[in-house]
Parts: sequence; C-alpha cells; structure tokens
Amino acid sequence: MEIIRLVGILIIVVGFIFKFDTIAVVLIAALVTALVSGISFFEFLFIMGEAFVNNRLVTLFLLTLPMIGIAERAGLRQQAVRILENINGITAGKLFSIYMVFRELAGTFSIRMQGQTQFVRPLIEPMSQAAAKTKYGEISEEDTEKIKARSAATENFGNFFAQNTFIAASGVLLITSTMESLGYVISPIDIVIATIPVALFALVIVVVSNVLFDRKMNRKYNQADQEKKAGKS
Repeated sequence: MEIIRLVGILIIVVGFIFKFDTIAVVLIAALVTALVSGISFFEFLFIMGEAFVNNRLVTLFLLTLPMIGIAERAGLRQQAVRILENINGITAGKLFSIYMVFRELAGTFSIRMQGQTQFVRPLIEPMSQAAAKTKYGEISEEDTEKIKARSAATENFGNFFAQNTFIAASGVLLITSTMESLGYVISPIDIVIATIPVALFALVIVVVSNVLFDRKMNRKYNQADQEKKAGKS
C-alpha cells in the first residue's frame, strides 16, 4: 500500500479547503506521512531539526523587518517620494525597468536580498506611485493597484529568471547534481550559460511591457486632460 504515503497531500488539501492554520496543517501532514512510512516520531523530529538548521538562512529575512519598520517610521518612503518628484521625465514604467536591471545584476553577483520586504514595499512601490502622480496628477484606484502589482511582479521576474546566472547558486548546484544522478555529466558553467539568454529575454519582455504600460497611461490621462480642457472651453 505505497499509496497510503500520499495521505499527507490529502491532509494539506483538506486543511487548506477549511482554512486551518497553514503551518499546523503542513506539520501534521509531514508527521502523518512519516509515521505511515515507518519513520518513528523521534526520527521525524531529527529530520525536521536537521532541515531547519541546514536552511536557517531562509529565516534571516525576519531580521530585516524591524529595520524596515524603523526606516519607514523615520521617513524613508517620504524621502524616496521627494527624490522622484525632483527627477524630470521619470515614469513608473521606466522605474520598473531600471529595477529589473538592478535585480538581475544582483542575481548575477549572488547578492541575496529579500526584494519584496527590503526594496519593493518601502521604496519601489511608493516611488512608482510618486512618479505616476507627478506626471499625471491624481490617478484612478485601478491604476494605483496595477502599479502595486507591477512593482511586485518586477521583483519576481528579476529574481526568478536571473537567480541561476551565478555559478555557485543553489539552483545551479541542484540542477547539476540532479542531471548527474540521471547520467548526464554537466558543469555549473553550462547551467549559467543556458540561463543567461533566458534572463536577457525576460529583461527585454519586461522592458517592452513597461514601455507599453507607460504609453497606455499617457493616452489615458492625456485624453482625460484634453476632455477637461474641452469641457471648460
């Protein structure tokens, strides 16, 4: 009855459907899976503890949250907005394109950063909103939400498509070891060489999308301005 080992998936699905606590559901699913697979409770605790220690760097982003909160309270967002207001010609789309380049370069040089918490939320999103309001004045709530979504998406695109452009990245090492276990001998540099065109293609797509976004905003708000002037006359 090997299929019984899949009971953990069923527990997760049921837990998510009934909106139980996510961490509790995942831990219970892992424990049940271990027990039906013949792993004792103490062996399960050992595996969980070892996995936590091996991946403890993942939790380091929690240390940045108090720092970001203090920085925002001290006026980080307001200062970022003031800087954008003094830059002529900057638009939300141009800002996103610049950040995309920065994010991919960070991946290439293995500069690990929690972009959503350290850059997007306190800096990129308010700066993009300021750029849009400086150029067009007040914008609609729909466009405000689109700018928020595009801020987060830019971070995700840059991180996802450029994370394996560093030769010692964890993803590169994982792919290399997996391919070797399947009988294919490749080196990490082969993975990097294959990833670079993907990262550049993603950059081009994002930049083109941002240009189209700026043009759409220009048409929408320039037309609105013309209609207002026509109504006054």
